[in-house]
Amino acid sequence: MPIPVPRPDRTPARPRLDAALHDLAVTFGGMTAVPDEANCECHWGSAEDLEQLKTPDVELDPDLLRRAWQAVDWRDHGAVLRRILPQFATALVGSRVDPLFDMGDVGQSFGRGRWQRWPEDQAAAVWEFLHAWWADSLTAPDAAVPAYEVFAACAEASGTVAPWLAVWGATDHPTADRRLVEAVDHWEYDLLGDELPWYAWEHDKERVGGLSTWLARHAPARLTSAGASEELHHAVRLLGLTGPARWEDPHWPGHTY
Repeated sequence: MPIPVPRPDRTPARPRLDAALHDLAVTFGGMTAVPDEANCECHWGSAEDLEQLKTPDVELDPDLLRRAWQAVDWRDHGAVLRRILPQFATALVGSRVDPLFDMGDVGQSFGRGRWQRWPEDQAAAVWEFLHAWWADSLTAPDAAVPAYEVFAACAEASGTVAPWLAVWGATDHPTADRRLVEAVDHWEYDLLGDELPWYAWEHDKERVGGLSTWLARHAPARLTSAGASEELHHAVRLLGLTGPARWEDPHWPGHTY
């Protein structure tokens, strides 16, 4: 499924997210892991646990849900992901998922499922959930998961930072500006070291560069409106520099890598 150009959506973020979760439940209800799915009983879980993944619409206990989405060695990870997706997505939104490292783990589980290759209605339901979750994290004052964590999940799930940055840029909202301050504060150390600021298999230059360039160009005015510190302003300015110009700048924060 090609990544579509983000479209303006005037639906308030929380009702949109509720609708997306409902759509996941409808779209993926009744699905199961493939009949010959298997995993190591010593390291993953019991035959009874595995049988639950082959039984539709049975609520999984939190530990089994965690083991299901974190495992990297399923025969058909996509089928397992479709089986757990309604419950998994609801748990994500409620901050009831405990990644091994950070929410980049979650996005990689989506990526292993190759959801963009699923039938059109299924891929569209996942895409809308990710966008609705992202929009809610930017504007809802009571969002349970920090926006920078949701961003990491969406970026890893889709393999790109571009659509999520486009939505952020188009969201003219004071809460979205405050979320940007939180993100820069959380990200600046890794980005100034030319690495993605979340757990990722590859710290590819395209995503690191895309995120750093966007922040250098678009963040300063929003940081000012949200009352960010002088240090954060200098951090985003430094993201627009490369090589010695960055680390020899008088406002280099002294990071060592």
